[in-house]
Amino acid sequence: MKYKNIGVLFLMISSAIANAQSSQSIQIKNNIQQNEFQIMESFKELLAIPNIAADPVGLEHNANWIANYMQSKGIQKVQLLKDDNTLTPAVVYGEVMTPGVTETVIFYAHYDGQPVDSTKWAKGLHPFKPSLYTDLISNGGLPISWPNKGTAFDLQSRIYGRGASDDKAGVMAIINAYAILAQLNIKPTINIKFFFEGEEEAGSPHLSALLKKHKSLLESDIWVICDGPVHQSGKKQIVYGVRGDTHLEMTVFGPKRPLHSGHYGNWVLNPAMELARLLASMKNEKGEVTIAGFYDDVTPLTVSEKEALANIPSVDAQLKNELGILATERNIPLNDALQFPSLNVNGIQSAGVGKYSANVIPTKAIASIDLRLVKGNDWKRQQEKVINHIKSQGFFVTDKEPTDEQRKQNNKICMVVVDKNSYNAQKTSMDNLFAKRITKAMQLGLGVNPILLPTVGGSLPLFVFEQELKTAPITVPIANHDNNQHAENENLKLKNFFEGIQIFSAIMTLPK
Repeated sequence: MKYKNIGVLFLMISSAIANAQSSQSIQIKNNIQQNEFQIMESFKELLAIPNIAADPVGLEHNANWIANYMQSKGIQKVQLLKDDNTLTPAVVYGEVMTPGVTETVIFYAHYDGQPVDSTKWAKGLHPFKPSLYTDLISNGGLPISWPNKGTAFDLQSRIYGRGASDDKAGVMAIINAYAILAQLNIKPTINIKFFFEGEEEAGSPHLSALLKKHKSLLESDIWVICDGPVHQSGKKQIVYGVRGDTHLEMTVFGPKRPLHSGHYGNWVLNPAMELARLLASMKNEKGEVTIAGFYDDVTPLTVSEKEALANIPSVDAQLKNELGILATERNIPLNDALQFPSLNVNGIQSAGVGKYSANVIPTKAIASIDLRLVKGNDWKRQQEKVINHIKSQGFFVTDKEPTDEQRKQNNKICMVVVDKNSYNAQKTSMDNLFAKRITKAMQLGLGVNPILLPTVGGSLPLFVFEQELKTAPITVPIANHDNNQHAENENLKLKNFFEGIQIFSAIMTLPK
């Protein structure tokens, strides 16, 4: 049969492909539902293994568990990768290579987690004893029993535990995405490589060396990173960039011994007050950083990036209500604010408060700050800008405890300790053709149009993938935005978890 109108033929072929993809998507979704119990049992088992970044024994246990789980799902060439430092937590690697397929995607997630203080978790919760609740505990969520086999999970419920959202959810979603395809005898349209890191929460100090050492093994067309939350509206998103990250700790010194505030107040400089003035000098009332040159090297947004930001639904009113706040630091939409470098006070410490409060002038005051970087910033240069600002405020700056001689020669002294395990921002072009195909896969696989975000607020050392492998990464997050990652009561909504499996299955069967 001949077609006079090639456009009609193209539409018919496109429609047939979309219908086939939709049928496959339904198959995958149904199979995920049939395997909910087994997937959740394994997820609970992994969450019960302590994964604190500073605990090498726990991290090794996690790595071995993941490697065994991957092998049980038919993933090939599973191995533990390290750099030349034998103490480095291992990367768990595996692959599935399909004959005749020429394109390769590496899927990344990390299994290490942030420190925990179990006393700060809600009553009935323990970081490494995963438990189910009907909703967020802060919303009145109640504990529920673990379902028996054959009983469906409530997808609105939450699983609580360290690493539930950041980032063992990513590890389990990626592995099970392939496992579901294998069960259904659906052949991936790409070669798949799995890369699960064990020191992301420590700043990935050995990642660059590891990528360099295993460069030939890690050849690919693109990296797909699973980390971080979906958009606050609940909509799925694809993130093209991440901010860089660096830290400084500042200690302002006062008298060599604590002093009675009645006897010496109004005369001896109080280091806590001086530190407060110093921090206040770093931002104006509009929330803009006032440090000289802080924004000078920012790479301007492209036309595509500006259009993408304009298309993101506003969640500002929702978040203000959710967080119980009225004012915001910058009078611009949240996602616009994330496109700028930032300066944040992580914590301040000096003399005691509450029942430990005393009428003293303390000997010192300490503040930790973090700087989030965007494309164009260099972390060393950004640190220097802060140090120069401190000097401009009349402080003598040192990198160690001041000597008696320095105390006698300087009115104000600030010790600055810089973070050397820092990294720059990374951004993939929004015109990247592979990323556009992944967007299409999500549209066909889930029937959703994902939000396209130029840069997310959080940080990952993704620049090293470009630096060492000359390969672009994009991020496809799955966790709910209210997951409490890095804090007490970390949780994951089950709906997000199971939809995450479906998302990665769709990417693994990427259409041309």
